Amino acid sequence: MSDQNINWADLSEVEKIKTDSNYLRGTLAESLADPITGAIAVDDRQVSKFHGIYQQFDRDTERERKKTKLEPAYSFLIRVRVPGGLVNADQWLQMDQIADEYANGTLKLTTRQAFQFHGVLKGNLKPSIQSINKALLDTIAACGDVNRNVMASPHPYGSNVFDQVQDYASKVSDHLTPRTPAYYEIWLDQKKVAEGSQGEVEPLYGPVYLPRKFKIGFTIPPFNDTDVFTQDIGFIAIENNGVLEGFNVVAGGGMGTTFGDAETYPRLGTVLGFVKAENTVDIAEKIVLVQKEQGNRKIRKNARLKYTIDRLGIDKFKELLHEKLAYKLEAAREYALIRNGDKFGWHQSVNGDWYLGLFIEGGRVKDVESIKTKTALREIADLNISDFRLSGNQNLILGKIKGEDKNKINEILKKYDSLPSTISGTRSNSIACVALNTCSLAFAEAERYLPGLIDKIESSLSDFGLFKDEIVIRMTGCANGCGRPYVAEIGLIGKGPGRYNLYLGGNFNGTRLNNLYRENVNEEEILQELRPILQDYSQNRTEGEAFGDFVIRKQYIKEIVNPKDFKH
Repeated sequence: MSDQNINWADLSEVEKIKTDSNYLRGTLAESLADPITGAIAVDDRQVSKFHGIYQQFDRDTERERKKTKLEPAYSFLIRVRVPGGLVNADQWLQMDQIADEYANGTLKLTTRQAFQFHGVLKGNLKPSIQSINKALLDTIAACGDVNRNVMASPHPYGSNVFDQVQDYASKVSDHLTPRTPAYYEIWLDQKKVAEGSQGEVEPLYGPVYLPRKFKIGFTIPPFNDTDVFTQDIGFIAIENNGVLEGFNVVAGGGMGTTFGDAETYPRLGTVLGFVKAENTVDIAEKIVLVQKEQGNRKIRKNARLKYTIDRLGIDKFKELLHEKLAYKLEAAREYALIRNGDKFGWHQSVNGDWYLGLFIEGGRVKDVESIKTKTALREIADLNISDFRLSGNQNLILGKIKGEDKNKINEILKKYDSLPSTISGTRSNSIACVALNTCSLAFAEAERYLPGLIDKIESSLSDFGLFKDEIVIRMTGCANGCGRPYVAEIGLIGKGPGRYNLYLGGNFNGTRLNNLYRENVNEEEILQELRPILQDYSQNRTEGEAFGDFVIRKQYIKEIVNPKDFKH
């Protein structure tokens, strides 16, 4: 791409960094070799995201290190791409080993069904990524302005098309993966392809890639466990008598906002229509191309597909899409979604295999005192009698287990005090992003704090007979929405240390935005606000009425119809 006719003043700074990166090489090799600092060069911090890496530092020690004139305690987050969240036992063991050898000893299961390693030092980046690739996984495009990890429902219960949907998720992921050899040169020591050769070409993305990150998810009704309406592209499987006919296509979802910027808002995707299964990869590509051509490359906060669609209008967007397609989208087919959470405990699929849903609080796989979940899962993986399915709610499903092997798994979990236990319906439907102490964007705690807050909320739940009732609660340390808090029945968004915006009114199946109920509240105020509403809910709900629907009906909060009306 020639720079001659580009007015860089009209583009965001990141656009020039991408263009100058020589297909995502930048000066990463030089940064990694620099022994003077634990950090990488400033521009390389943008380039490294395309390789699945974020530079971070320990914010708990920041002030003390400044006093002693030390640079921040830099480390890196590595995100492993896992299409559909499905790995085998050997891959789980490799991830477990990498966590111990190169990271902080824990595995983070993300809200996009990926693995994250935290606390990786610069010198351990290359051996970590090489170990990941030996497990036939990779980190390319786990971050950056490209299509990221493709999600797919991990729950096979009651569906004959589960494996087909998983296969389509993998095909879309493969098709939309960047083709630059830079990743393999830098991390796997492959020889650089000659300049100007075919290996340099990105046939889909070109040298500037997309204006912003891009997310795709598949779900199989009645589950919405991938929060399909929060994705840039969502595929809702349409199954008829055990046959996958195709997908309803959803476009324009996205969660991120910026405090104080009314031009940013969460948005749920719009159902465009129905596509036959064989056209799934093609329509994903064509929507990506429309976004590549039409997306905002000047203001990154307005660069996601949701803003492109709202700026163009849905009719114009569909017109541009149909210009690229060799067929027309059909009218959307009927479907029903009942929940966006996970099911725990033992369940049997239609083909007779067994699946065990395990709650992993905050998605953090670790050993804590007597509860040694990480050790238990390692011993289960050693048996090689199940696969491992990461859910979009940070939980884990052990899958494809034969009936005669169930007791083996139960015995291991019991030995390490990790058997599924009775927890509140609110805790079992909780999500928390990492936030402090490593995320540079976080204003407040999330993963480290939410479990303790739920302890206190459970006091009210118990008082009002609601302990077992499922209520979706999600907390993030900032407004970027990595934990999809804006579709939770109770959403808590970090505003400052110990203070949060409280949102109410999302629904249990993930098809409605919540709304700002109280701004900038601390823990005492959160508990004071929630307690009388929970009491009212326990006494005056209708049969089967979910909490989010109740607060809308009782007018505690108004339903958001137009996402532009969302308040920060």
